[in-house]
Amino acid sequence: MKTTMKMLAAAVSLGVALTAGAVGQTQPAGSLNELLNRVRSDAREASADNAARLREFQASTNSQQATLNTARSTLAQLERQATQLSADFEANQVRIDELDAELRQRQGAFGELFGAARQAAGEFAAMIDQSVISSQFPGRADALETLSNSRTLPTRAELDFIPRRVIEEMIQQQQVVTFNGRVTGLGDGAAVPITRVGPFVAFTNYNNNQRFALWSQSENTGAYSLTDMAAQPPANFLGAASTLFNADPGEVVEGVVDPSRGALLNIYKDVPDINERIAQSGNVGLVIIGLLIISALFGIFRMISLLLTQAAVSGQKRKSSGSKGNPLGRVMLAYEGAKDKDVETMELKLDEAILQETPKLEFGLNFLKLAAGIAPLLGLLGTVTGMIKTFTQITLFGTGDPKIMAGGISEALMTTVLGLIAAIPLLFIHSFAQSFARGVQQVLEEQAAGMIARHAEERAQG
Repeated sequence: MKTTMKMLAAAVSLGVALTAGAVGQTQPAGSLNELLNRVRSDAREASADNAARLREFQASTNSQQATLNTARSTLAQLERQATQLSADFEANQVRIDELDAELRQRQGAFGELFGAARQAAGEFAAMIDQSVISSQFPGRADALETLSNSRTLPTRAELDFIPRRVIEEMIQQQQVVTFNGRVTGLGDGAAVPITRVGPFVAFTNYNNNQRFALWSQSENTGAYSLTDMAAQPPANFLGAASTLFNADPGEVVEGVVDPSRGALLNIYKDVPDINERIAQSGNVGLVIIGLLIISALFGIFRMISLLLTQAAVSGQKRKSSGSKGNPLGRVMLAYEGAKDKDVETMELKLDEAILQETPKLEFGLNFLKLAAGIAPLLGLLGTVTGMIKTFTQITLFGTGDPKIMAGGISEALMTTVLGLIAAIPLLFIHSFAQSFARGVQQVLEEQAAGMIARHAEERAQG
């Protein structure tokens, strides 16, 4: 580009110079020669640059051609190699088929035997993984799993794993042992004492308390491990586990055995506790519980009050003078105030005094009787509302899933239970309180009758 520009500049200068010479003819001849020499010099430079550029292009073309030839040679070599490898693969596949056929022929019945051994190893490995005994002997099924997944002929030692593990499982199923192991959810990963009853059940001794654990499979990893039960079985189960844990070697004690190997114990996680059962009863259950608490407290208060009154009356019987501190004392005061009256009048006065004491003695007893009668009625009300809820759910969702109806049925049954639970103790409290009140009333009537008799005798003698 630079050389071309020089040539154009020289040509333009030459044209301008010639034009100026033709018009004015005042330019000297030496200037034209210099201009011509300059043009020739620029042409020579341009020719040299073009030649160098041509040589460079030719060299690049030769290099690229050499690279292309090399690539074509490599490609041809790889194609020949691929063809050879394809032929070798086909030949090897034919040879493998021939060897497999020869192997099957030589194995004869042993091939089926080894296949059955692999299948048995896989099935027994799965059974061992699911057994709680593996918590004491982790990794004992690895050899069986390797054998079941093997594609080669098993060795004698590998085949021996099957009967060895079977015998080991049979021996461990009849043993009750205690060992240290990790339980998910206890001890923050530290080993804790674990008691295993054959393949049926396992429990831990954590902080001197027995807790049952389940041999379960993790949803994330698929591995089996002992996991602490969130909801433990009833206290009698835990007590039996404690007795078994503290038993001496060779001692025969009652223990806990789950023939389903954890399924029955796992049911207890769905068993509601007392708070959940109360929640199932709904608002009606809360009303019954509130009625029970209020009535029971009031009934206990009345029983204590009547017992104190009965004690005061018993103490008054040993006194000759009346007192305003107890019913008998007030009846005696009424007797003392009517000594100058005739027998009929005194009898009326004493009856009046006893009648005045009766409401005080029977205070609250009708409320207790009413509460004892209302409680089962409230339970019946909860039963009806629960069944209405159940039938509504059946109407909406059908009877395909029993869990849908469980809420209404639970409310119906729990309110009935709570009503009976409230009524029974309230009936006992009412009965005891009424008997105490009647006892005091009987004492008052007996003492009043005695006072009238003595008064009649005194009047007859007088």
